[in-house]
Amino acid sequence: MRGSSCCTPETTREPTTGPVEMLPAAAPRPDSDTVLISGGKALIGTARPLLPQDGEGSLREKRVASFRIGVACVTNRQFAGFIKQTGFVTEAERFGWSYVFHHHVAEGVGPTQGVLDLEWWRRVDGATWRNITGDGVDASVALPDHPVVHVSWNDARAYANWVGGRLPTEAEWEHAARGGLGDARFPWGDDEPDDTGFFPCNIWQGRFPEENTAADGYHATAPARSFEPNGYGLYNMAGNVWEWTSEPFVVRSQRRAARAAAEGKKGYRLLKGGSHLCHRSYCYRYRIAARTGNSPDTTTSHQGFRVVWPGG
Repeated sequence: MRGSSCCTPETTREPTTGPVEMLPAAAPRPDSDTVLISGGKALIGTARPLLPQDGEGSLREKRVASFRIGVACVTNRQFAGFIKQTGFVTEAERFGWSYVFHHHVAEGVGPTQGVLDLEWWRRVDGATWRNITGDGVDASVALPDHPVVHVSWNDARAYANWVGGRLPTEAEWEHAARGGLGDARFPWGDDEPDDTGFFPCNIWQGRFPEENTAADGYHATAPARSFEPNGYGLYNMAGNVWEWTSEPFVVRSQRRAARAAAEGKKGYRLLKGGSHLCHRSYCYRYRIAARTGNSPDTTTSHQGFRVVWPGG
């Protein structure tokens, strides 16, 4: 197995028997808690890029229509309702395994295979959205309010389609994450989280990947509605779980090295927001402009999603 970026391992799995089923689109029926985001000029990127190889800059404007967005990521409870009503089978279930961070692999799982150059990511047979760490505990019961994980881009799109919505574009996601602040580094402003006293989001504290002090209260995911929401009332737009978007991962860069690296990621889908495994010393991607990509069938214990619907 090989790595993708520093943040997310790439799946190298044998094809399953056919594509993921796309359920018929429902009439728009937003989940109970959404926020209406007014349309207009949305900012994308930043005038202060820190990881140019990811295509963070430059700061650009794009007009977006009004839209509704979930105040939080889709939870285990919500996803369980989707599974119960549709019988949908996720890609991790079809493949029979998923990626789990090494600290979170359940005791008794036995030997696991690591990812080349990202050995802290372990292939765990039987890991799925319901069986997050391989311990067989039903996440919809044990962690009903946490964001669903081990869902691929294809799985997320199927859920969004089922509720009559879709995954956000990058412009919509950043417009919502900024909460009206403009070219701010984080959803709360420019103040940097640290390891000792300022914990505005769920990221890593300590020495990655050996020691997470969990000074913010969480070794893995936090509830989807935790920490202070941003100016639009949206929770965890930084940290906790990476969020799938509707767009392909494209690097807009004049740097030859960046373009060459992007060539190996054709077909990847864009993720935003960072996760509980991010830290400034290693994966400084819990900033609004930060971005990464992964193959649309990849599933991990730190990737989730939220849904948008038409405004009005």
